Amino acid sequence: MSEEWTAILLAGARPGVDPFAQQHGTDLKPLIPVLGIPMVARVATSLLASSGIGEVRVLTQFPARIAEVLPEDPRIKLGASDGTIAETMQRILADPETQFPLLVTTADHALLDPAMVADFLAKAEGADVAVGLVERKNLLERLPQSKRTWLKFRGGAWSGANLFALGSPEAAKAVELWRSVEQDRKKGIKMIAALGPTLLVGSILRLRSLQGTLDKVGKKLGLNIRAVAMDNPLAAVDVDKEDDHILVTAILKGEQ
Repeated sequence: MSEEWTAILLAGARPGVDPFAQQHGTDLKPLIPVLGIPMVARVATSLLASSGIGEVRVLTQFPARIAEVLPEDPRIKLGASDGTIAETMQRILADPETQFPLLVTTADHALLDPAMVADFLAKAEGADVAVGLVERKNLLERLPQSKRTWLKFRGGAWSGANLFALGSPEAAKAVELWRSVEQDRKKGIKMIAALGPTLLVGSILRLRSLQGTLDKVGKKLGLNIRAVAMDNPLAAVDVDKEDDHILVTAILKGEQ
């Protein structure tokens, strides 16, 4: 790996009461403990232990509270997040002090480990934008009961791994597209529809592979956009609800 990456750890919380967080004795999702360790601390620790990662920027609406649980390391920098992920990333990409390339992940990625990070960075290097994904067959072989949102293309169906690479400020063009459909981020067909009728029809009929679709998107935006197929299917498992928490706890205990 030829360059040092800056990690962006998104540790925001939705406004209002979060019943999932309350169930685990807190009001902030990133502070939900998994085997006694707040999720945001788990992810930060994995990033700090990963080869190729320099600074770890933790972005949240509650920096003082999040700081209390983070590892003591001079590479960790706390900062404020905006109303949405896309707004936050637009600001980061426009900041002349931001050091590229960026690895972006989320505080609920409790299973993230240095091996996953290394796999993603090696495959994402040199891309303007890269997206970590897990193929359905691989995940279901490991976790047959898993229920995910799948994006279906010729040759396979894919689920996100909450890992993104942004190689330069030019990636803002992709983030702007994301912002236009952010509220529908779990509805893949609406995201594809925003790119135009040709891609929409091609996706519905599964005329293109995942990378073929991203190539068309990249050509439209003037970017090199890359799909990164993760070796470890557990990269697709985050902690978004109680069933996820139970599953991730069992995996970490070696019971799943």
